[in-house]
Amino acid sequence: MFGRMSIVVPVHTVSALGIVLALAVTPAPAMQLTEGLSQLYASVSINPPSEDRITICYGFVCRRRYVFDFTAADQKRLTEILNAGRTSAEAERKAVQQAVVWFDRRIGPVIGTDKRIAYADFRYFDDKHNFDCYDTTRNTTSLLLVLQSWGLLRHHVVSEPRFRGNFLVLQTPHNTAVLADRSGQKWVVDMWTRGYGELPDVKTLEQWMTEN
Repeated sequence: MFGRMSIVVPVHTVSALGIVLALAVTPAPAMQLTEGLSQLYASVSINPPSEDRITICYGFVCRRRYVFDFTAADQKRLTEILNAGRTSAEAERKAVQQAVVWFDRRIGPVIGTDKRIAYADFRYFDDKHNFDCYDTTRNTTSLLLVLQSWGLLRHHVVSEPRFRGNFLVLQTPHNTAVLADRSGQKWVVDMWTRGYGELPDVKTLEQWMTEN
C-alpha cells in the first residue's frame, strides 16, 4: 500500500495565504447612515450601498433590481469627473451632474433603461425600461453615498431625500435625492425629470419644493 502523501507548506506561506483569503471574503464596511437614509433601503427590502456595490432599483418602486459592482475603471472615471469640480461647491454640483449622467449611461445598456423617458411612472406600462421617482431617488442617493465614501465630495454631504406633493394646489407627489453644502443649503439632484443620458436637475430645495 502506498503511504499518505504529506505536503508541507512553510508557516510564512500559510500566514500570507490566510491574509489573502481573509481580504477576499471580508465585505466592505457598512456605511453609517441616518435613520431616514436607512429607511430608504429598508422600505423596499434591499441592502444599503457599500463602498463598491449598490442595488439599482427600476421597474417602479424597485419592483425590479440589479446588483451593480463598481470596477476599478468605474472608480477611476468617477474620480476624474469629481476632481474636475473640486475648486468650489458650484463646480462640484456640476461635476455631480456629470457623474449622474455617467451612471445613467453605464447602467442603461446593462438593465435596459437606455430606453427610459422623463417623468415615467406606472401609467406608461413599460416598467422594465424605466425608473419612477422612487427608483431615481434611491439610485442617485446610492451613487452619491458611494462618491462620499470614496472621499470625492469635498463641498457637500449626502442628505436625506425629500418629498413634495399637495393635491390641494395640484402638486403631484415626487421624491428626490438631496445634497447639503457647507453652509447648510440643500440642493436636489433629480434625474427623474430628464430622459436617458441627460443632465439631472440640480437646484435649491426651496425652489424644487414650489414646483409641480
